[in-house]
Amino acid sequence: MTFYKSTVAYDGTDFQGFQRLGTSQRTVQGALEAGLRRIGWTGSSLTAAGRTDGGVHARGQVVAFELEWRHDCVSLTHALNSRLPSDVAIWHTEVAPQGFHPRFSARSRRYSYALIASPQPDPLRERYAWRVWPRPDLAAMQEEASILPGRRDFAAFGRAPIPGGHTNRTVLTARWDGLGDRMEFVIEADAFLQHMVRRIVAALIGVGLGRKTPGVLQDLLDHPGGRWEGPMAPARGLCLEAVTYEQDAGGAAASAEQGA
Repeated sequence: MTFYKSTVAYDGTDFQGFQRLGTSQRTVQGALEAGLRRIGWTGSSLTAAGRTDGGVHARGQVVAFELEWRHDCVSLTHALNSRLPSDVAIWHTEVAPQGFHPRFSARSRRYSYALIASPQPDPLRERYAWRVWPRPDLAAMQEEASILPGRRDFAAFGRAPIPGGHTNRTVLTARWDGLGDRMEFVIEADAFLQHMVRRIVAALIGVGLGRKTPGVLQDLLDHPGGRWEGPMAPARGLCLEAVTYEQDAGGAAASAEQGA
């Protein structure tokens, strides 16, 4: 029996999230485990780097599982992909280093959030982005986001994934990029609270549209007993881009990001 790690991409539109919820609801974990069983997997549950919400996408989710497999990792990737639905794909598989856990071994996670600034609907792109109009002020949103990096209590923007867990997180990167009518928010942190990114994006968009006063993020971070009371940004614009890991025993940095 060998312990493997795989990088997974999926279109989250038609899933109720990553975590298995039962036979009546379609989840990414359920689809992956069904595919594994078709090639002889007998485990009860795979492990993952994170539990994305319903409608959230991924290019760099990481999962791990034990499997009796007589061929190489490339063959395992192909075998799994031939048994998965079209909205889930394995991008890479390797033997996991000793002691590896996709969640607890992770050093950081990186998410992106995509916006389209357009007065008209765009059916070919809105599956993966939030359309906003009028166009938000990119410079104002970047200025507001500039206070995010560092170790802070983000309780105002989400709950800990386990009851009683702490809400301190270290943000490594938070920036906006823009080209044409497309804008993208990129944020990397050691970990995230439930719905944290979608609430932060909603607050930033509020500032960019002039509906929230600049400094709203700073105020909430300074007073973590409060809560972001506005709506969350829609799930469809959010994508788990990469999960990074410390160097393994062989000296090569392990990363969920492929094709960078």
